[in-house]
Amino acid sequence: MKFVDEALIQVEAGDGGSGCVSFRREKYIPRGGPDGGDGGDGGSVFLVGDENLNTLVDFRHKRRHKAERGQNGRGRNMTGRSGSDTLVQVPLGTRVRDADTDEILGELLTHGQRLLVAQGGFHGIGNARYKSSTNRAPRQSTPGTPGERRALQLELLLLADVGLLGLPNAGKSSLIRRLSSAQPKVADYPFTTLHPNLGVVSLGSRRSFVIADIPGLIAGAAQGAGLGVRFLKHLSRTRLLLHVVDLAPLDDSIAPADQIRIIEQELAEFGRDLSDKERWLVLNKTDLLDAQALAERRETLLAELDWRGPVFAISAITGDGAGELAESLMAHLERMPHPLAALKAESDDDVDNDANSAWHPLD
Repeated sequence: MKFVDEALIQVEAGDGGSGCVSFRREKYIPRGGPDGGDGGDGGSVFLVGDENLNTLVDFRHKRRHKAERGQNGRGRNMTGRSGSDTLVQVPLGTRVRDADTDEILGELLTHGQRLLVAQGGFHGIGNARYKSSTNRAPRQSTPGTPGERRALQLELLLLADVGLLGLPNAGKSSLIRRLSSAQPKVADYPFTTLHPNLGVVSLGSRRSFVIADIPGLIAGAAQGAGLGVRFLKHLSRTRLLLHVVDLAPLDDSIAPADQIRIIEQELAEFGRDLSDKERWLVLNKTDLLDAQALAERRETLLAELDWRGPVFAISAITGDGAGELAESLMAHLERMPHPLAALKAESDDDVDNDANSAWHPLD
């Protein structure tokens, strides 16, 4: 299935049904009086989180989502039926933005979570509601109010615990294949990864985490060069970053220390707090070096960078060091608080505030 992480859609809530002007007319019952009923409320549009979806590709084919209109009121004090709500399923991790105002409306982070994106119109009032001691035969009614109409920008941010980043051909796809059952494309040339990949790393009963691989970055990525900048946003919700470095580049064109500096520069320019996120260094392709060369390159690299964080030397191809890396990641993640709990609470507060601020005239 094609991976799509952005979509522009139109949502239209249903209009409220109009009130009715009617008078009771039955044989032998003079002055029957007004009996026009109210209209029905228009249906609203909700986005609903669905854990079974992992892409926004469906919205490339269906861009308009409309709720049902409320029925008009009728005589004999019959109230119109309210319009049905429209529920639009989206993958978990979807951020919703108003395309016209750029306001963030909310995020869908848990299965079944709902987000109101278009409020249905309020029903019109029938003439029976206007009857009073001084107005015994009212002929006024009100139409239903129109439902909200919005253009929405949907942005999918993958929900993963660990994110991989590095230059093209650093071995990120090989690493995710080694640690999980994911099968991204692997080849001996750069830019084999064209879209993000997710893998689940399982270390026994109830011990697992999700790892995300994005296309490799190049110098100038924050200004739009290459593919990686489009997918950097998927690392914003990860709890930990693994910086994968090719310790034995074939042509020695970019030294390992320079590889790291290039990525650090792009993270700083991209913003969104990525440069402040905890990052571990993973020195890959150790199978191409003997023990002495490996020790020398590692020592030189760490001294040149003055690196203070955790460092792992692995071979994604042979698996050397990969098991130790996975166990260390799992133990560290188990000690960390999960950031999605706070995000979920903030998202729920936003939805509650929106619901409480909805106004209904003549309610």
